[in-house]
Amino acid sequence: MTLGLPVLFNSKMRDALRYSRLGTVRCACQIVNVPIFYECQRCTACCRWPGQVRVSDAEIARLAEFTGMGEFEFIQRYLQLRADRQGLALQNKLNGECIFLEGDNCAVQAVKPQQCSDFPNLWNFPGFEKVCDAIPRRVSEEEYAALIAKATGRRHL
Repeated sequence: MTLGLPVLFNSKMRDALRYSRLGTVRCACQIVNVPIFYECQRCTACCRWPGQVRVSDAEIARLAEFTGMGEFEFIQRYLQLRADRQGLALQNKLNGECIFLEGDNCAVQAVKPQQCSDFPNLWNFPGFEKVCDAIPRRVSEEEYAALIAKATGRRHL
């Protein structure tokens, strides 16, 4: 996610500034997209937001092993058919929370699904900033790529 901030001038642009006869300044400027990295504070707001957490076959295997269950038992206990009927998703508790949320902690943090790791940097929803305590930081492209890789296990695309 990027924002069009700030406006930066390089030396050629600065030299291009000229005053007209009316005394106004004509400006040649460049808008620079600065990546915003959201630093997760583990507030668990995303775990309490209603929705579906999709899981892949590899994630099911990893989660089942982590919880000490076979895959079939894990699927029967913790998963449900997705609303679009295109795969499986984690069940929610009756109050809409993630099935693995225990107080303010994720019971499967070490092996949580990719969808969880990717939030809020690689996907989010309109208004997420109102419920999520992640701290936005302007960073360089290089730092953004490194932070995304560390937070999500993915290389930035």
